[in-house]
Amino acid sequence: MSKENDSVYPTKVVHPWHGVSHGDNIPEEFNAVIEIPKGSKLKYELDKKTGLLKVDRILYSSVVYPHNYGFIPQSYCEDGDPVDVLVIMSETVVPMSMIKCRPIGVMQMIDDGKRDDKIISVCVNDPAVNTYHEISDLPTHTLREIRKFFNDYKDLENKTVKTFDPQGSVKAKQIVKKSVRLYKEIFIEGNGPKIKKKKNKKKPVKKKTTKKKKTKKKTKKN
Repeated sequence: MSKENDSVYPTKVVHPWHGVSHGDNIPEEFNAVIEIPKGSKLKYELDKKTGLLKVDRILYSSVVYPHNYGFIPQSYCEDGDPVDVLVIMSETVVPMSMIKCRPIGVMQMIDDGKRDDKIISVCVNDPAVNTYHEISDLPTHTLREIRKFFNDYKDLENKTVKTFDPQGSVKAKQIVKKSVRLYKEIFIEGNGPKIKKKKNKKKPVKKKTTKKKKTKKKTKKN
């Protein structure tokens, strides 16, 4: 920060995806940056180039986001974006807020052929929900609400999505840990994601054999 004429202003703009830490206790806890507040029909999305929030679309019908929704900074998913996270808490927060979260489960989805996992988490600093450690701890209606939301808002947009049964905290932590490792490989080490390539077995090349011509010995006549 710089001070000039009794005013304080930032000298550098921090990119929400690349400039914000995911936290020091991955995967047990992580920071989440909120894009969409609870109850919104507007789908905000991070513009990866500028770091600003852009209005992507308005959700069809009466579907609204059941909880605050955002992403884990410095993480990477198969769809080329940071990992999505749904943050369960008692209050609605403004976009671009940072929240300390604990993963309790995951909704695994395939969207247009690509993995699009949704980490389900609770706000660590909210006493109304911070006693939840597993997705099975949630009230039944809360879990149904979450599942219905992810099924409905994709169906209404005629998108081909496959949704799997929700998994618990162990699977969620595995995905978070892997996403942070992928981010490091791509953006810090610059190696790109490690993808095992199938080795093509080369067919043995048959050597051509040349037949030697038999030469007849000439016999001298006496």
